[in-house]
Amino acid sequence: MKFIRRLLALLFLCLLCVGGYFGYKGYVKYEDALKTQSIEQKVEEIKASPSYTTLEELPDIYLDAVVAVEDKRFYKHPGIDIIAIGRAVKNDIQARKLIEGGSTITQQLAKNLYFTQEKSATRKVAEGFMALALERKYSKKEILELYVNSIYFGDGYYCVADASMGYFGKAPKDMTDYECTMLAGTPNAPSAYAPTVNPELARQRQKKVLDSMVEEKYLTREEADAIVTDTADS
Repeated sequence: MKFIRRLLALLFLCLLCVGGYFGYKGYVKYEDALKTQSIEQKVEEIKASPSYTTLEELPDIYLDAVVAVEDKRFYKHPGIDIIAIGRAVKNDIQARKLIEGGSTITQQLAKNLYFTQEKSATRKVAEGFMALALERKYSKKEILELYVNSIYFGDGYYCVADASMGYFGKAPKDMTDYECTMLAGTPNAPSAYAPTVNPELARQRQKKVLDSMVEEKYLTREEADAIVTDTADS
């Protein structure tokens, strides 16, 4: 029993050392990113785009769909979601590969503003520090608005207005429920879920969006089914 306790203590110490190492490296990367340009400057660049769209100009169902499928605890966490991270780690271990990241909407915004798509522990930690900084400076409404105006939707569209015009030929405020729920699912994997790339995969992803909305009680099952059925019959 003494041997087991010592082994567990050693493993715990090793985890603390590894965590401390990546925590330090991630914080340095976060500070280096801020030295290139402040958060306020980055935000102003996004808002200066002619295509910038406010939340008031977006259908409620689109915003609900984004939160339901991308970050269901968005309004409850401080920028990083420990529960989602734990779930992602468990699923990755079970699958024996990286299938889930646990990133919040705020973390995704942080990555869009400062970091690349590089998959590394250091970048992930830096992204977490940046997400916490964003949450200290901006409200949830502002963060969600910045997110939909900076995320990649595929086909060269980097904001919701351009994606709506490009895929559906209309302003975001005019999107139907069907179009809203389809577009909400696209940023997860634009190369696969863009409506112009693979319509069938786009519809499968839309089903995931609708299922998430039902699970989070944004829609009833009947309302979700009607969104797809009404379009199919039209």
